[in-house]
Amino acid sequence: MNAGQTPRKLALRETAIPGLRIVDLPVHGDNRGWFKENWQREKMVALGLPDFGPVQNNISFNAMRGTTRGIHAEPWDKYVSVAAGRIFGAWVDLREGDSFGTVVTAELDPSTAVFVPRGVGNAYQTLEDGTAYVYLVNEHWSAEAQAAYTFVNLADETAGIAWPIPLEHTERSVRDLGHPRLGEVTPMRPRRTLVLGADGQLGRALQSEMPDADFAGRSRIDLRDPATLDAVRWSDYDTVINAAAYTAVDAAETPEGRAECWAVNVTGLAELVALTARHRLTLVHVSSDYVFDGMKSGPYAETDPVAPLGVYGQTKAAGESLVGLLADHYIVRTSWVVGDGDNFVSTMAKLAECGVDPSVVDDQVGRLTFAADLAAAIRYLLGARPARGIYQVTGSGAPSSWADIARSVFALLGHDPARVTGVSTEYYFGGKQAAPRPRNSLLSLDRISATGFAPRDAADSLADYLEPLIAAPAGTGQEG
Repeated sequence: MNAGQTPRKLALRETAIPGLRIVDLPVHGDNRGWFKENWQREKMVALGLPDFGPVQNNISFNAMRGTTRGIHAEPWDKYVSVAAGRIFGAWVDLREGDSFGTVVTAELDPSTAVFVPRGVGNAYQTLEDGTAYVYLVNEHWSAEAQAAYTFVNLADETAGIAWPIPLEHTERSVRDLGHPRLGEVTPMRPRRTLVLGADGQLGRALQSEMPDADFAGRSRIDLRDPATLDAVRWSDYDTVINAAAYTAVDAAETPEGRAECWAVNVTGLAELVALTARHRLTLVHVSSDYVFDGMKSGPYAETDPVAPLGVYGQTKAAGESLVGLLADHYIVRTSWVVGDGDNFVSTMAKLAECGVDPSVVDDQVGRLTFAADLAAAIRYLLGARPARGIYQVTGSGAPSSWADIARSVFALLGHDPARVTGVSTEYYFGGKQAAPRPRNSLLSLDRISATGFAPRDAADSLADYLEPLIAAPAGTGQEG
């Protein structure tokens, strides 16, 4: 840029390829040369570029006009600019989806940059001798990462790129000459969601709600074992849902259980938080009403101070503090979860069928949360992307005690609800090793409702959950 010439204003231009943005950069020149802010995080994020977290800065020097490189789609985001000379840039969308094969071209000099999202093929041709091509990337190069590249041939007829210098008159690498045509390209898959705790009630519900996610049970990823976390190729994912936890609240009060509860819910979670921060992932973490002491007279809000009574609640409160440090997170606080497998509702159904008249605690109040409804809320949050933070999700409707719920189960299955006897917590756990439990587990649903998600009435979800048993003839032995 020459002295006295007015620099461009910093501006962002959208293109036909989703996520591919051209950036106009102010270049300030005088008699000594010129200066520019090539990447200025605060200004460019405010402009609309993603905060993509570059970790590597590379420079490709091209001695001769006509040097042509590409078309390479890499498994990371890239920010391209020119330090000296000029290039003709070409980008081809090689991601799965409707925009696959879309082409964008532009000429770049030091006053222009391009943000290239993961999976978009990148190529350029130098228009001057001594061109220095600069790019930032947000993953470190490795041989394993290179194996995930996708390529298309520079001369592909479908893309039809109008190279300023005919390719037969350019310098190209042998490898670039051998790249496939567009019709032979396997599109790059989008980053996926990884679900930890796939074997639990919520994990199984998420498998139905989000079938395209990757599900990992404890045999694959165990939060107590850092090696299982280190073995994950995190660049394949953009979101992690942590449905894994130590939930044996009574065993957590024993010396062995206390250590294991902290190892999973805090120490292991801390390692997961560090990894999600390093790889700029969204973390959805499931927490519990046990972070409260249950002394409040009304529903707990997300902003109420935590005051856990027992070891399990203490670890869940500590876990919330760890996850809350992340730039991109959702903490989904819930209570009284019922899903596929053994749980309170299925136990009451068996007792009703077997003729057992149970004694059930009647001085703990809350609302059931069905795993399918909780999974739907998590999927909603990831789609709607409201402000980060804590969102409480339970069933809606009137609060109930455990004894009230047991009576509803009996009544829905055609049994006399009077067979259920309500007892105090002290009476029920008398003489047993038991964790302290919050008497009030009622969680406010105002924040999640304000985003547009309407939690289902817990009574309706209970009736739907029991429907297979209601429809079954008495004595068939079918279970919920």
